[in-house]
Amino acid sequence: MSKPLISRLSSDDVDFKSDLEALLAFESALDSGVQKAVSEIIADVRVRGDAAVLELTRRFDGARADSMAALEIPQADLQAALEGLASEQRAALEMACKRVRDYHERQIQPDWEMQEANGTRLGQRVTPLDRVGIYVPGGKASYPSSVLMNAMPAKVAGVQEIIMVTPTPEGERNPLVLAAAALAGVDRVFTIGGAQAVAALAYGTESIPAVDKIVGPGNAYVAEAKRRVFGRVGIDMVAGPSEVLVISDGSGDPDWVAMDLFAQAEHDEKAQSILLCPDAAYLARVEESITRLLATMPRADIIRTSLADRGALIHVRDMDEACEIANYIAAEHLELSVEDPEALLPKIRHAGAIFVGHWSVEALGDYCAGPNHVLPTGRSARFSSPLGVYDFQKRTSVIRISRQGAAELAPVAATLAYGEGLQAHARSAEYRK
Repeated sequence: MSKPLISRLSSDDVDFKSDLEALLAFESALDSGVQKAVSEIIADVRVRGDAAVLELTRRFDGARADSMAALEIPQADLQAALEGLASEQRAALEMACKRVRDYHERQIQPDWEMQEANGTRLGQRVTPLDRVGIYVPGGKASYPSSVLMNAMPAKVAGVQEIIMVTPTPEGERNPLVLAAAALAGVDRVFTIGGAQAVAALAYGTESIPAVDKIVGPGNAYVAEAKRRVFGRVGIDMVAGPSEVLVISDGSGDPDWVAMDLFAQAEHDEKAQSILLCPDAAYLARVEESITRLLATMPRADIIRTSLADRGALIHVRDMDEACEIANYIAAEHLELSVEDPEALLPKIRHAGAIFVGHWSVEALGDYCAGPNHVLPTGRSARFSSPLGVYDFQKRTSVIRISRQGAAELAPVAATLAYGEGLQAHARSAEYRK
């Protein structure tokens, strides 16, 4: 029997919980072959630096470069790419850039200080990272939006230097990606990708300076490389495939919902699109829309595989249960495609981004709404947040204890230190009594 175009589940099914778990499961980054290859690449880059990066870029991307200098794109080329865009493309890119910048400027955190009656002052300083690396995918598709979403919050945070890496298979450069780098203020761009690019950013080479944090999406090799270099540098997250979860009350146009599901499914075959709805008849209408509209999609094969392997139309008892299931799934993108979305909003605790109402489509968030589209995947929205200015800053405690304050605190610290068996800690505190 052939596989259905998209699975149909019901929360009333006896095996619903296990079926949902199986649907959500995704562990590609743990593939032993990927782990071994990435481990070898990182070790090679650490030992041989530029020579390894150059050799690997030739092997994997078909680069014809004979030196690392040939893999760096000059600022003049970035600016030329921007100036060479069609007016409509440039206007769209500039508007998206402005909206992303404006949104992230609201996230800037100030220093603060509190003062006690005895003169002790306690506070926090917020300072930017010195240098960050942003990974921008290339190959099957190029994403100028990823440049903006990763570089702009770093720029707003005050990062001193932004290094961008992006693969250019067979030397093919995407002018929109380069133009976005110019607009976002990226300082240096290298046409390298994969685990070798992550390793170069983490450890540095003769030509590529080591960074303090690496952000940006990539394939399984990039994700595994980021996982392995974490600790040497910071990372944003180990991202999985893109996800959308739509909650519908049956009030919207089924063609709209079908296309919203397609919009995630077309990313790649592992992307996930799920619809929750208490109206069985509406689910049937959406399924009919999926069947009818799929043939009109240029990326129909990718969408078909994604929906068949990881998609689902789920019948729920009511909207309260839909919210409970949504909180369990903790999706990257959650659309509240309902008549009264404000009534549901307080019930949602876990989602990377919430799109409120029929007009708040996730595709707008991907490009130009303003909030960041780098979001937690794989249920990690339970404990993670969207990329933001705060990811490119660090917080430092500032402690100024007055003489009187030390006298008051020393006995407390000494008592606790003796209780832990740390006599030097206790004596150090007692000296200040």
